[in-house]
Amino acid sequence: MDPSRLSKLLLGAVPAALVALLATAGPASAGLLFPESGGGSPSAADIRTLYIIIFVIGLLVFLGVEGVLIWCLVKYRAKRGRVAAQIHGNTKLEIGWTVGAAVILVFLTIATFVMLPGIKNPAASDIDANGNPVASNAAFATTDQPKVPGGHSMNIEVNGKQYVWQFTYPGDEKVFSYTRMYVPVGMTITLDIRSDDVQHSWWIPELGGKADALPGYTNKTWFKVTEEGVYKGQCAELCGRNHANMLAEVVAMPFDEWQDWYDTEAQEIEDAEEFAAQQREQMQGSQGAGSSSTESDTESE
Repeated sequence: MDPSRLSKLLLGAVPAALVALLATAGPASAGLLFPESGGGSPSAADIRTLYIIIFVIGLLVFLGVEGVLIWCLVKYRAKRGRVAAQIHGNTKLEIGWTVGAAVILVFLTIATFVMLPGIKNPAASDIDANGNPVASNAAFATTDQPKVPGGHSMNIEVNGKQYVWQFTYPGDEKVFSYTRMYVPVGMTITLDIRSDDVQHSWWIPELGGKADALPGYTNKTWFKVTEEGVYKGQCAELCGRNHANMLAEVVAMPFDEWQDWYDTEAQEIEDAEEFAAQQREQMQGSQGAGSSSTESDTESE
C-alpha cells in the first residue's frame, strides 16, 4: 500500500476511534464528572459535595494560572528589535502565591475533616426494626465505625466469591440472596464485607464509596437509602476473568414489602431444608433396605 494513502487512512481512523472510545466509556463511568448520589444516602451526598468543592477550587486555580500564562504570552511576546528583559525575581509575587496555596490547602483540610464523619460514621435510621418512624440522632466521629445512633439498624454480611456477591441477612432464619441485596427504605444498613477467595471491591456508586473485600479480613461500611428504587454497581477490583460479570444491585423498598420478601425467603429456606431432610431419610432407608435384602440372600445361600 502507498505510504501516503496509509497515513491518510490512519489520520481518518484516529478521530473515529476517539469518538467510539468516548461513547463506550460513558456507560462505564459512575457519573460523567462527579460521583453519583441519586439514592439519597447521606454518605454518597457528602462524598459528592466534597468532590465538587475540591473540583471547583482546582478549576479556579487552573483557570487563574492558565489565564495569567496566556496574558503574559500575549503581552510580552517577542517583537522585532526588542531585547527580553532579565527578571531575577519578585518577592511579593512569590510570597503571594506561596501564602495563597497554603490557604487553599488549609481550607481543603478543614472541609475534609468537617465532612469526613458524615461519610465514615453511620447515620441514624429513620425507622426501627418494626418499620416505625424514629427520632433522628446525630452521628459522632471515631477512628472505628461506631454503633448506629439510636441503635436502629440492619447488619448484612457481604461475601465476595468468584464471581458473585452473597448477602446474608440478620435473624435466626439466616436468609440470604445473591447479586441482589434487599433493604427497607429509611433503615441504616451496616455491612460486614469479606471475601472467600481473592480480593474484590464492593461498590454501589449512588450509595457511597468503595469497600474492599479481602480474604481473612472484615471491612465495614454503611448506607441509608431514602428513595425507593434499584441501585446498580459491580465489583470494582479485577478479580479474575469473569470480573465484569460480578454485578450487584441494592433494591430499596418500603418496610412492609421488605418484610413480606424476607418472610417468603425464610419460608422457602425452611421448606427446602425439610425437603432435603426427607430426601436424606428416604436414601438412608433405601440403603438400609438394600443392605437387609443382601444379608437375607447371603443367609439363604
